[in-house]
Amino acid sequence: MISQFFVLSLRGDNIIFRDYRADVPKSSAEIFFRKVKFWKGEEGEEAPPVFNVDGVNYLHVKVAGLLFVATSRVNVSPSLVLELLQRIVRVAKDYLGVLNEESLRKNFVLVYELLDETIDFGYPQTTSTEVLKSYVFNEPITIDAARIPNLGAAAIFMQGSRRMPGTAVTKSVVANEPGGKKREEIFVDIIEKISVTFSSSGYILTSEVDGTIQMKSYLTGNPEIRLALNEDLSIGSGEYGGSGGMGMVMLDDCNFHESVRLDDFDLDRTLTLVPPDGEFPVMNYRMTQEFKVPFKVYPTISDVGAFKAELVLKVRAEFANTITANSVVLRVPLPKSTTRATFQLELGASGQSTDFKESNKMMEWSLRKVTGGSEHLLRVKLTLSQERNANIKKETGPVSMNFTIPMYNASRLQVRYLQIVKKSKTYNPYRWVRYVTHANSYVVRL
Repeated sequence: MISQFFVLSLRGDNIIFRDYRADVPKSSAEIFFRKVKFWKGEEGEEAPPVFNVDGVNYLHVKVAGLLFVATSRVNVSPSLVLELLQRIVRVAKDYLGVLNEESLRKNFVLVYELLDETIDFGYPQTTSTEVLKSYVFNEPITIDAARIPNLGAAAIFMQGSRRMPGTAVTKSVVANEPGGKKREEIFVDIIEKISVTFSSSGYILTSEVDGTIQMKSYLTGNPEIRLALNEDLSIGSGEYGGSGGMGMVMLDDCNFHESVRLDDFDLDRTLTLVPPDGEFPVMNYRMTQEFKVPFKVYPTISDVGAFKAELVLKVRAEFANTITANSVVLRVPLPKSTTRATFQLELGASGQSTDFKESNKMMEWSLRKVTGGSEHLLRVKLTLSQERNANIKKETGPVSMNFTIPMYNASRLQVRYLQIVKKSKTYNPYRWVRYVTHANSYVVRL
């Protein structure tokens, strides 16, 4: 199936390399890196996840500043190989705790052992962390938590008044804590990616939520777990007569991990499972019902002279002021005739930066943090190489937006309680639940 597997840093350093079939040149890693680094696509786009060079198929995913790559001479299924790469990433993260260049270099013997058990002669065997524990015997070399970069507000786990940094979950699921003790904790993430398209007048044309409930367990003895969701959760059309009452969470469809039992799901929306080792998706779901969007963007472009135009962007955060969005970035394609862009931020604006990329006529506005309920304004004065014409509005936009919002989810799907079924009354492990929303595609037409 696949001929080679290798991991590269963003500098092109070859960290891990395994050749399974010896039918692809050893220089494939260098060929791949040069192709990706100097990719010539439309509007400066990055290299696609799958491409072909001289009869060799290159398939890759980019995770944590690392490039995980597979090569093949045959016509393999791209989705299958990309899923395999993602699962290798997940297994490595389960074993190493934190996934970065340093952890791979320190644990290269363990990583090669994992690869030998995961892939045989280019064919995948197993990508289950729990199954691999029976065959992999090397212990991971852990990285000092103090040296792990701060993950910011998106990595804060909360339970009532308690807070735990994101580094708490960056520990190996197979290694014990210093002193031989194992941490009794379980982490649940509800991660949603939202796609929204707005018309020029601000109306929502399309909206969709792709979500997943991720779980990572550090519990000993694999106890049974009961995870309760919204009681008014509706799945599929017409389940509750299509009434769609106020506050009801309506999902179009969903699927569950193989370990999940649905005995009580129809009765009280409770999932029962015995969690396997490692991180895994408990439930994937999709929602196309109307939901409250987290941001509204108001773009306008006007004529200020024969060779001048002005673009005004106003962003308003539509969520509560107790929530903060991180890494908010707005990108706007500008007219082809734009030669210069001058930016004017609000007075006292902090944590904001702007950039104009002349090569692809793209402007970028970055906001490090945006508090709920706040508004931000940017004026962009454009200098054009030719006299403004009626098509300039058509050549500008659409506005695309990326962001991350911790402790917020658009679908309103909630975890009512997380119960660990164990006979001992004194057994009370920590339970951490986090909600995170990302922008998958957030587009505003001018």
